[in-house]
Amino acid sequence: MYRINIKARAKINISLDVIRKREDGYHDVKMIMQTVNLFDKINMKKIRKDEIRIQTNLVFLPTDERNLVYKVIKYIKQKYKIETGVFVDLYKVIPVAAGLAGGSSDAAAALVGMNKLFNLHISMKEMMEIGAMFGADIPYCLLRGTALSEGIGEKLTPLNDFPSVYIVIAKPNISISTATVYGNLDIDHIQDRPNTEEIIKGLSNGDLNQICNNMGNVLETVTEKKYPVIAQIKEYMMENSAMGAQMSGSGPSVFGIFKNKKDAYNLAHKLKINNIAKYVYTTTIFNR
Repeated sequence: MYRINIKARAKINISLDVIRKREDGYHDVKMIMQTVNLFDKINMKKIRKDEIRIQTNLVFLPTDERNLVYKVIKYIKQKYKIETGVFVDLYKVIPVAAGLAGGSSDAAAALVGMNKLFNLHISMKEMMEIGAMFGADIPYCLLRGTALSEGIGEKLTPLNDFPSVYIVIAKPNISISTATVYGNLDIDHIQDRPNTEEIIKGLSNGDLNQICNNMGNVLETVTEKKYPVIAQIKEYMMENSAMGAQMSGSGPSVFGIFKNKKDAYNLAHKLKINNIAKYVYTTTIFNR
């Protein structure tokens, strides 16, 4: 194989609960992750010169060893003694630092790409172990679909497929540091937590109401205080026919769940024309 094209899909958090802070500084979490059909395009090909070259459509995105895609490719080349060079055309659609795992999904795609491009026969289990070395979300981005994520994110349990719905994702014009959000989370005084077990039951029953009524993201207790626009977007979505709306990951992206395609597109249009969010996307659920 000379070249390969891969879609690196975004994720949203149907639930996000933080259980405790560990002695190593990480946090134990319990969350339900869901892949959506918003994706970056990763085009990879072999080149003669033994180097890693990355080009991207975003001028501010690093293309050297600061980039997760570069790090993963470098590791695989060294581990498997690959002397052939690799060129990557990374076309970004998922907004950067948005709580949508764009960088992690790109890295997962690069890992899959290297495995196929060089016929390495790396198992999914081993790819997940490699991915976890570079980011807690990468193993999930390899698995994809609907999954329960525990530990620091590395313990994954596939769940029943999410019902077929429309998703509107809105990212306001702010940037949030994941480390800062977790650092400011007061775990002992969280009052509203998602009911993850009820969501799992809802997934088993295909009951969208049960799923949406039990969603939650405890990190909103930090971000909404500092950035009220997040709560405003959630409220705006619920006022415009969303069955559920919440922040994804550590933010600042907010997503809304819609049964009706027309309602989803109408909301997206309103968000754009009223300049409520900088980036607005309408997409669908991706199941394995």
